[in-house]
Amino acid sequence: MIRLQNGNFKELIKAVADKSVDLIVTDPPYKTTKRGNSGGTGGMCKNSDFIKGKGGFKENAIEFKEWLPDCFRVLKEDSHAYFMTNNKNLKSMLIAVEDAGFKVFKTLIWAKDNCITNMWYMDSHEYIIFARKGKAKKINNCGTRSVLNIPNVKNKVHPSEKPVELMDILVGNSSIKDDETFLMFDPFMGSGSCAISAMKQGIGFLGFELDNQYFKEAEDNVEIMGFHLAMAKN
Repeated sequence: MIRLQNGNFKELIKAVADKSVDLIVTDPPYKTTKRGNSGGTGGMCKNSDFIKGKGGFKENAIEFKEWLPDCFRVLKEDSHAYFMTNNKNLKSMLIAVEDAGFKVFKTLIWAKDNCITNMWYMDSHEYIIFARKGKAKKINNCGTRSVLNIPNVKNKVHPSEKPVELMDILVGNSSIKDDETFLMFDPFMGSGSCAISAMKQGIGFLGFELDNQYFKEAEDNVEIMGFHLAMAKN
């Protein structure tokens, strides 16, 4: 079952039972810098300062410590979690992830095909914290490298929209294909890249999104993917 909910994480998470989800994959809100140039890197974004494409960050004030403990609570024992972040927030997120009770396997790198200009090397990657709750469990494809070379999304709807192809690697490695009882959770789903990947994998999905615009985009994307999957079966 694919279930999308429009609302605030702090309220919606209260209805999610302890140890009820099998996998967490999310690109959470965090502080970002404005696009830099040869003159500097800009400052930290405030609310909707960062606008790109059709949208922006209207809400990004939630701190890691406000949501990570609940993610740990709802995740089943001996399960995986993936948290995406950038260079400026990597250290604080690693600390918060472990403070919440998770054990960090390693930090993966998403190597993009675009970069952000600044004075101290152009950023062309992001980080993915790969963590676990409970005992270690191997991934499905042990030949997967820790550096994932996946092109960035062109013509983004959400300013930090992630490629479905990138999510496919993470979800495929840490889920059970075509098991509808397996539940993946994305507490900050944006326009629904993780939901699409869950549908392709044939597993259940629960996603939260606060912004009305992005929630509608996620609903539309799920509907389109459902149509394509149904057509493929016929």
